[in-house]
Amino acid sequence: MRWEFGRRSRNIEDRRGMRVGGPVVGGGLGAILLAVIVTLLGGDPGVILEQVSSQQGGQSDPNFQASSPEEEQLADFTSTVLASTEDTWSELFRQAGATYREPKLVLFSGRVDSACGRAEAAMGPFYCPLDQKVYIDLSFYRDLKTRHNAPGDFAQAYVVAHEIGHHVQKLLGISDQVQRLQQQSSKTQANQLSVLLELQADCFAGVWARYADESGQIPLEPGDIEEGLNAASAIGDDRLQMEARGYVVPDAFTHGSSAQRVRWFKQGIQTGDPDQCNTFEAQRL
Repeated sequence: MRWEFGRRSRNIEDRRGMRVGGPVVGGGLGAILLAVIVTLLGGDPGVILEQVSSQQGGQSDPNFQASSPEEEQLADFTSTVLASTEDTWSELFRQAGATYREPKLVLFSGRVDSACGRAEAAMGPFYCPLDQKVYIDLSFYRDLKTRHNAPGDFAQAYVVAHEIGHHVQKLLGISDQVQRLQQQSSKTQANQLSVLLELQADCFAGVWARYADESGQIPLEPGDIEEGLNAASAIGDDRLQMEARGYVVPDAFTHGSSAQRVRWFKQGIQTGDPDQCNTFEAQRL
């Protein structure tokens, strides 16, 4: 990927080295009540909640090791990929007569507090629909290369684009609808709905890749697509279950098999059309 000359995003929230947890004076219930009052007065409650969040995580962790030049390059890379997704989805939403609301991407180290709860780096990157932020510990890129045998910068970009795909689903109302259906379903049915949601996010990641290349935002190079497909395959449920358990339980899938993830990522790349990513009506996954 020729990403070095791409635009950097202004929506990076760097919490690396911040200590998680601890009481906050004026926080908790007081902050919530204040946010409600601000809402009633026609203001933005997010400003209050954002301040509390930053105070909660605003203390430096004395055990944090200063980042290396390699990690700073990964942070710069992530910012560039995020900017490219902003340009891509802003244009696609504009073409559909809508406005794309850009998410924040939070860089953290070790653990982080989100509106969806506290998370550990071992969980991998995730999107929290409650605060509409993507969270990633840059060490996951190393795990992607060493643990999952999926090296390459495009493999890393695929991960970011997949999480942004979940944000697109949130804006389109898809994830909220799926959540409501899951609450009325059995565990097996809820897992299947989760698979459909994840495969659609894979397809959306492919749409981004196609648009980023054709628009010249981040021109792709030979081998890039293969890196992305390899990453999609490496984190399929069947492959991860086999590595962890030695056997596969399809009813427990939540993200889709390796073959399914590859297929839908390719669907997005080949069509470049979000409308072709409707996994919920597909006859074959």
